Amino acid sequence: MAISFYEYAACSTCQKAKKWLESRGVKFTAIPIVDQPPSEAQLKDFVAKSGLDPRRFFNTSGQVYREQRISDRIAVMSHGEMLKVLASNGKLIKRPILVDGDKVLVGFKEADYQSHFSSESA
Repeated sequence: MAISFYEYAACSTCQKAKKWLESRGVKFTAIPIVDQPPSEAQLKDFVAKSGLDPRRFFNTSGQVYREQRISDRIAVMSHGEMLKVLASNGKLIKRPILVDGDKVLVGFKEADYQSHFSSESA
């Protein structure tokens, strides 16, 4: 199954994750998250596969998050509303997102990537 890697090229965390993948020979398709943000349906699938709360998909340190004052509204948003807001602007989404079959990793923690790819080859 093909691995999808949603990234923002100027994001240093994305660059670190990409370098980590490339240094281990992991083949993936890079998808520019700002130009081609995942749809609501894709995000719903990502949330389910990641096991994370949809709140964890927000780029809380981003300018758009602050401008739209999402932190003031997120506590009363339904999961569906969160997905709709996330799908509306790729800059609102925490990145990178790695989609590998039934597993989704959000952000880059080397230990999580190591664990995922170690268990995959076992």
